[in-house]
Amino acid sequence: MSDRRLDFGEGKGSRTTDRYYRYDVFHTGGGERVTRILKFRASKRGYYVIDGADLLASDLLMTTTFMASAAVHTFLYVYPAPWDSRELRQAITRISGDIIVKRNLLEDPFEFRGIREYQPFDSIRSINWKATARTDDLKVNLNNYTSLKFVQICFDIEDDGILKKEDCVEAAISITAGLCAGFLEQGLLVACYGNGRDMESGQYVSIPPRSGDGHMDLIYRALARIDLEKPVVNFAATFREKLLSSKGEMITCFVSPNSYDDFLGLIREYHESGRDYRWFYPVSGEQTPKLPEELYPNVQFLKV
Repeated sequence: MSDRRLDFGEGKGSRTTDRYYRYDVFHTGGGERVTRILKFRASKRGYYVIDGADLLASDLLMTTTFMASAAVHTFLYVYPAPWDSRELRQAITRISGDIIVKRNLLEDPFEFRGIREYQPFDSIRSINWKATARTDDLKVNLNNYTSLKFVQICFDIEDDGILKKEDCVEAAISITAGLCAGFLEQGLLVACYGNGRDMESGQYVSIPPRSGDGHMDLIYRALARIDLEKPVVNFAATFREKLLSSKGEMITCFVSPNSYDDFLGLIREYHESGRDYRWFYPVSGEQTPKLPEELYPNVQFLKV
């Protein structure tokens, strides 16, 4: 007979306790192993540490009880659900198209596209000598194109007002996950920066641009470990230099449910610099936040 208590939330880096109690009865013989698979639905984003397990057992006649405790160190990630809405999907498609149209095209020598006749501006290195000998006319290789494809997602989840906006803050994290997943599916390099504190390290989120499924897992885990009870770093002070000194073909997506003066000042400065950006603004209720008129074309309000 086994009496097991799993403690989610009291381990390292956790904030709250959510005890889950399960009572199982089974018989085992010497050298046997019993495995139980528990199905559940996670209701809240987070990072949960399991740091102990208790085992209760009895003899055959159930007259004596034996108890043992074991220290374990394992953890459970609950990823934020990526925001999925028609407005967000359309925005991802539109931004991806902008990057493709505005990118610097460079020929990739490893991507063969075809053969055409030689032109005076062609490099000698592009001549296909076998095709030239076969046709008795100069022929050159055609290559596909590669480019810089870069989008950075920057989220600000500061919530220092008297009336807390926890639903909008969680929505901002979910929108960030949805944007990262959407752009990675489009084959773009994605970076993710934000002022949320990591439960383990206490540092803010800073993930450099990469691509691939493993990169999305890294982003998911960083977003899952954000501790909303820890004070966030000031977004404008932390990221102003990085944002205003960045160069290259990229588009910045800001995600924030607030328009505090310092953050709004950074957005206006970024806007006046002529850089490409979008601001995804989660809002609850029907009231639309008041912003400077020049920013509205770049703002996408998403109802929570």
